[in-house]
Amino acid sequence: MYSLIWKAAALLGALSFHISVTASDLVLPGADAGQNSAEITQGRFNRELRRQLSKNASIHFTSSPQFGHLTDRWSDFSQGDIAVVVEPATTQDVAAAVKFANRSGLSFLAVGGGHGSTSALNTILRGLSINLHNLNQIQISSNGDSVLLGGGVNTHEVINALAAHGKVTATTNGGCTSQLGPALGGGFGRYMGFFGLVLDNIIDMTVVLANGTIAQVSSTSNPDLCWGMKGAGHNFGIVTEAHFKIYDFPTPRWFSSEFTFAGSQLETLFEHINDMDQPKELGEVYTIFAINPQYSTTGPVMLLHLDYAGTPDEARPWFDYFNDLHPVAMRKWESLSPTDIQPAASQDIDFGICAHGQTWRLFPLGLKKYNLTANRQVYNLFKQLVNEHPDFNRTVVQFENYAQQGVKAVVPASTAYANRDDDILVYGKSSNSRFSLRSFSPVYPPSAANHAIATEYANKARAIWHAGDTPGRHVTAYLNYANGDESLEAVYGYESWRLERLRALRKRYDPENKFRFYNPIQ
Repeated sequence: MYSLIWKAAALLGALSFHISVTASDLVLPGADAGQNSAEITQGRFNRELRRQLSKNASIHFTSSPQFGHLTDRWSDFSQGDIAVVVEPATTQDVAAAVKFANRSGLSFLAVGGGHGSTSALNTILRGLSINLHNLNQIQISSNGDSVLLGGGVNTHEVINALAAHGKVTATTNGGCTSQLGPALGGGFGRYMGFFGLVLDNIIDMTVVLANGTIAQVSSTSNPDLCWGMKGAGHNFGIVTEAHFKIYDFPTPRWFSSEFTFAGSQLETLFEHINDMDQPKELGEVYTIFAINPQYSTTGPVMLLHLDYAGTPDEARPWFDYFNDLHPVAMRKWESLSPTDIQPAASQDIDFGICAHGQTWRLFPLGLKKYNLTANRQVYNLFKQLVNEHPDFNRTVVQFENYAQQGVKAVVPASTAYANRDDDILVYGKSSNSRFSLRSFSPVYPPSAANHAIATEYANKARAIWHAGDTPGRHVTAYLNYANGDESLEAVYGYESWRLERLRALRKRYDPENKFRFYNPIQ
């Protein structure tokens, strides 16, 4: 998802803990909507749920030394209110936890990497967290065409495990995000031109439904649910494992570089990007507005990151394409293996962007192409924000361009993912080669006043961008980045048949609205 944002953020320490179980007499109120309130003691958890879990599963209450680590999320803005954590070791453990929560009137939330930042996460009250990180199996098939991934495995683990066998699959760019969580809402990354979205590579899934039953989901088993899981999966179940397609490396080397441009070069840079015919090998062209006093003390600079998969002779013209604009700085482009590209882009698990404990918020908008006047207005708005509110000096404005050939090869109606059509494509010389997602991404110390400031400025930016887009075009927002204030249509699509089908699936598979804490379909 991110690249240069990681270099604009300060490093925070990572924590690791040994897991243990505690038991005290703390009383938990059962407060799930539609359920009778009940008092649930820790003793009851240990008596009723513990005996149903496998020996390697764990239960953690607020008094556990591990509780803070297990409930901490990437963004402080979307922590929610968690009273107890279950760490399952098997699919059956997840099912047992869901059934216990339902019997007890407790809300529940499955957690993979903990990187979702939607405001909907804040609506869970005294809930049960099902932390999937121990479901981390990675098993490559004997024929080398697929891999079985556990629901808690992260992108770093997937990339490195597959690379050891000369294989790759579609992943997001962030090493610390889970593989399955982003896949349920799409999944963007530098291999999109080759393999499509992360969700396009799912073969089958094992899913725990809202009532605790276990379903096998694929194009031939529960195909209606498979359709919904691919693009709106957070609404229907908890994926404990899934088979993904895997491939031989399309190229053994990636080439990467970064450019820094002055604010005065904005129109020239974005016009250059608009005119670009992005091939599938140009996996990521990613630009941000950020504060960097090393290059400017009077306003934000523009940082551009470029990744190309291929040979040096194929890559060189693309680096020259941007270097010809005379950036104020350029990092010499380098040759990287598929496992080196994440750390080279500051995207791996040891980098500051993966650290939890900051207030990160995303306000996305998908557009057809860059409007230079609108981008200049947002640049000035960003400059005003940082000048008037220094707490926001780590905020960035993101512009993500990914190759789209693999995404466009999939029939739009074949999955619930809504935005394969031209509404989210950037039109340069090619009509369907690039996707542009913009996000005003405030980063700041948490406070009610700062939350209000972030929302005000971000919504102004989205209004400016939308006003500069093609007249009459709908607002669209990428599900995995959605802030939570967008319309259902913006997130899940404007086609009436699509929303009708999603609502019907919701009524069938989650009639009591258990999965309502991640941009839910209402």
